[in-house]
Amino acid sequence: MSKKKVVVSLGHDALGNTTLEQQSAVRKTAKALADLVEADYQLTITHSNGPQVSMIHKAMTELRRVYIDYTPAPMCVCSAMSQGYVGYDIQNNLRSELLSRGIARPVSTILTQVTVDPYDEAFYAPTKVIGRFMSKEDAEVEVKKGNYVKEYPGQGFRRVVAAPKPIDIVELETIRTLVAADQIVIACGGGGIPVIEQKHILKGASAVIEKDAIAGKLAADLATDELIILTGVECVYTDFGKDTQAPIGSMNLETAKKLIAEGQFEEGTMLPKIEAAITYLEKVPTGKVLITDQEHVADAIRGKAGTIITA
Repeated sequence: MSKKKVVVSLGHDALGNTTLEQQSAVRKTAKALADLVEADYQLTITHSNGPQVSMIHKAMTELRRVYIDYTPAPMCVCSAMSQGYVGYDIQNNLRSELLSRGIARPVSTILTQVTVDPYDEAFYAPTKVIGRFMSKEDAEVEVKKGNYVKEYPGQGFRRVVAAPKPIDIVELETIRTLVAADQIVIACGGGGIPVIEQKHILKGASAVIEKDAIAGKLAADLATDELIILTGVECVYTDFGKDTQAPIGSMNLETAKKLIAEGQFEEGTMLPKIEAAITYLEKVPTGKVLITDQEHVADAIRGKAGTIITA
């Protein structure tokens, strides 16, 4: 029986919020991923990076404040840094976990760029909050540089960046080649490094890409058999957080779109995951999307937990 090709999208719970939390969280995550490998899945892994890229951005900004000769790192560089060190932790822990089970499989991280449209409406209405709290004076400096800030009464100001839609995954053919060679690939971390294509030159964009959006696109571009989205809840719910909350065991695209129209999925949490499922299934209608958490993924792939979405 041939292996099932799958993109696995890891959420914040899989990585923690600090370097120490990440080391502990990734060891647990590696066990869940190794369970999938043992179940004969061919993995391509992508992951979130919200706390990580924010931490890097804060560190580089503070370095500039202390040492005037240093230049603050732009968002594209912060994204690249986060891809590197998150990928490092995932690949080493997964490799170790697989070897402990007698499985020798190459695991590698691909520094991945993703093109975005410079005229994407997201650039005119940024929504992603990053970095430290700033004083009013520091916020004014950011505004003069052309950046957006958001005020939090009583706390200060924070920088806000755009979250444009992904267009093309620049290193897609490299990822495809490694997948074809039966290697485990970590790619498009944090949504990918956002870049704008200007003739033959790629220039970093001051933005972040929604990691669920890139997971749906990556799975569609690779034409995988499944897309598995690991998040903080066991399954998708209607009326989430209310007395009438009810689990959804399975649904099709028509139902998913109907529930979106009813406002059932919260923006910034479950909505991007459902939209990623739609992106993938509209291109690969024979595919399947599974949404669950790490603790239940082993049961979910056997149909005993999670939410299944099909075309």
